[in-house]
Amino acid sequence: MRSRDLLTYAYSQIGETLRAAVEGLSPDKLAQRPGPDANPIGWLAWHALRVQDDHLAEVAGTGQVWTAQGFAGRFALPVGDAATGYGMSSEEVAAVRVPSADLLLEYADAVLARSREFLGGLSDDDLDRVVDERWDPPVTLGVRLVSVLSDDLQHAGQAAYVRGLLGA
Repeated sequence: MRSRDLLTYAYSQIGETLRAAVEGLSPDKLAQRPGPDANPIGWLAWHALRVQDDHLAEVAGTGQVWTAQGFAGRFALPVGDAATGYGMSSEEVAAVRVPSADLLLEYADAVLARSREFLGGLSDDDLDRVVDERWDPPVTLGVRLVSVLSDDLQHAGQAAYVRGLLGA
């Protein structure tokens, strides 16, 4: 198995887990918090997708699906187009109300399709390319891809767990 095939498979797991966590939920269920400051399903899924969209677009040198395909306008969230959810306060998280599970899953499908396209074109040598020199040691493409994968799988799992807590 080539690295690109392994990464493509691993990224597909994000989509499957998010779909199971989100599908069929009302906007109110997507926004319901299991505790006063806990992250709701809709925010967890949106955040995971925004991070993946943002980070993969950066390393691929492309525009983000969020803006290029008009999702920012369709979601109409009270955040800037560059927002990914990173560093948001509890109040800001509460303000991110996803309009529908279907729209969220449409965005997920678009982000995952863009990710598959990018990952499918990688060679093993590409993974050694330095993509961020602000760290010591500098971050390679391989490390960045695994970092995004880890973060997204954690958030997808959290969304699935919250769905179970809510009895949805």
